[in-house]
Amino acid sequence: MKLFESSCSFNYPWSQVTAANWRKYPNEKSTHVVAVDVLRREVHPITGILRSERLITCEQKIPKWIALMVGGQIRSYVREVSEVDPVNQTLTMRSCNMTMNNILSVYEVVKYVPDNESPFSKTTFEQCAEIKAYSTFQRLTDKIEEWSIERFDSNAKLGKQGFESVLKIFSENLNKSGKLIDEYSEKLKASGKIIDGYSDKASVAISEVGESLKTGITDTSSLLYKTKEKIKHQFFGN
Repeated sequence: MKLFESSCSFNYPWSQVTAANWRKYPNEKSTHVVAVDVLRREVHPITGILRSERLITCEQKIPKWIALMVGGQIRSYVREVSEVDPVNQTLTMRSCNMTMNNILSVYEVVKYVPDNESPFSKTTFEQCAEIKAYSTFQRLTDKIEEWSIERFDSNAKLGKQGFESVLKIFSENLNKSGKLIDEYSEKLKASGKIIDGYSDKASVAISEVGESLKTGITDTSSLLYKTKEKIKHQFFGN
């Protein structure tokens, strides 16, 4: 059995990284991932933990000597189970291969947590994988595991680059949305001031007519007409 470990930091807060994680695929770097299907998703009613189960479909060329062992199959499937804990701010993803598991098993654990030094602006990524090959020949076992480690390392580097591009786009869209919300908020405030102004003018016009009633005017038709004209004049001028 061989171990693969990797860690890095993303210059984005944990909340953004966690949200962007669901849009990680497809991306321009991780072209071997061709489909991601959500099998189940549920939120714990007490803890608020979001638990998801996904099926990840990959297509990638493999060496001929391995292709002979698996009948030339290049499509593989990975089962992933993840948990997002909003209280403790952790995203944990566990995955295992469902294809070729008679000759190779890969168990991976990935964690996203706020960075220790900059918890509000950075996120730490930790990855660990156990890779174990099965063969009656130790030499073949070692060869499969060594190839798997190299492929895993290559895919991990591409995955980081691809996720960086996804995070950049996600952050830009988030900033644009924030600006639009601010613009609409200002417009709503301005509209509210205009409406308040109109309401004040209408109140003045109605008060003036009310005073006229106190003076003994009894022609209601004339009074309503005057009220309408006063409000119209206050709102729209002559």
